[in-house]
Amino acid sequence: MATTTTTSTKNLASTALAENSAPGVSNYEYENLEPYVHPPETKENLNWAELVTLDLEDYGRDGGKERLAKQLEHAVHHVGFFYVKNYGLTQEEVDNQFTLAKHFFALPVDEKAKYECNYAAADYNGWRRSGRRLENKGLDNVEIYNIPKFTEDFEGKYQQPHLLKAHLPEIEHFSKTLHNNVILPLVHLFAIILQLPDEHHLVKQHTYDKKSEDHFRYMLYRKRSSEEWAASGGGLGNGHTDLGTVTLLFRQPIAGLQILGEDGNWTWVSAQPGTITVNLADTISHLTGGWLKSSVHRVVTPPEDQWTYDRTGLLYFARPHNETILNPLDSPVLEAAGVKSRFEKPVTVEEWVKAKQTLQLNPDIAAKRWAEAGDGTVEVLAGFRDRKYKS
Repeated sequence: MATTTTTSTKNLASTALAENSAPGVSNYEYENLEPYVHPPETKENLNWAELVTLDLEDYGRDGGKERLAKQLEHAVHHVGFFYVKNYGLTQEEVDNQFTLAKHFFALPVDEKAKYECNYAAADYNGWRRSGRRLENKGLDNVEIYNIPKFTEDFEGKYQQPHLLKAHLPEIEHFSKTLHNNVILPLVHLFAIILQLPDEHHLVKQHTYDKKSEDHFRYMLYRKRSSEEWAASGGGLGNGHTDLGTVTLLFRQPIAGLQILGEDGNWTWVSAQPGTITVNLADTISHLTGGWLKSSVHRVVTPPEDQWTYDRTGLLYFARPHNETILNPLDSPVLEAAGVKSRFEKPVTVEEWVKAKQTLQLNPDIAAKRWAEAGDGTVEVLAGFRDRKYKS
């Protein structure tokens, strides 16, 4: 198993480049692509977080929505992380996406650079090279490739490498299935928990066809030596929140993801078979004045028995429509809690995303603004401040 997983990147890159020079759909059929194989799980005894698992098959049953909402209420208010299962995709479909991610990241740098993000415009779709992080840029081992929604708003705006172009219909199916089978049921459950007068209100703010910044992501943390891990700081200072509604993270066995609990301690998130890990993010927290918890998390040095493996991720990021105003929702739960807007003036999702992505994609701009504040915080937009988290 380990031999397959750690195949030489140079060999994969050579194969990918040869295929790319003579593109043809048959070159990219899965029978011609070395399959991705998950690394073995760690044998170390880690302090694993205890997270609830939602069975989405119950969503369509009589009383299922109410049962799931009750099961979820504590997690979304206090934890911000949970698992879902039975989400309508086969294991083969998931494995195929890991295979595409593996072969994309094996492409030569000059090939991936053709699809690079427009950092200055805070446009995160496309390839984000390593070395773009604020801290320890020279030791940044993370690469990202983002694919926007398959709607008219993005049609023809971004080119794709031949490898992915050959599989776009199934990538579209994969993304839309996640949106319809996971995102929409979850925001419906949030509305039930919040006792919104219209329990479909959040669903209406998250329809697929209307313009929003949802996207599907391939992500790679390249393996490091023990010396490189030590020099990098191991990710301990990289605690952050995501900026959308929820993030979906597919199971992969390299331990590294940690969440910050209400007690101020970090716990590890395990890779549960057949599940997707879900975390709440900033916009849903803004819409509830912080009542729904945007969870602080980080990716740190994996256990030593996993140091020789890359950490490959499949993720889906959901956000409300761009035009959505991030004021607290009309909810008796929020009214009883006395929540207030987190902004000094009305802010749209589109404005929020651009402001936060400007900081995330441009480390020099971010460093200057963090330094100007001098108190461990930075203003993102309209009085709302991000801060550094316990390391």
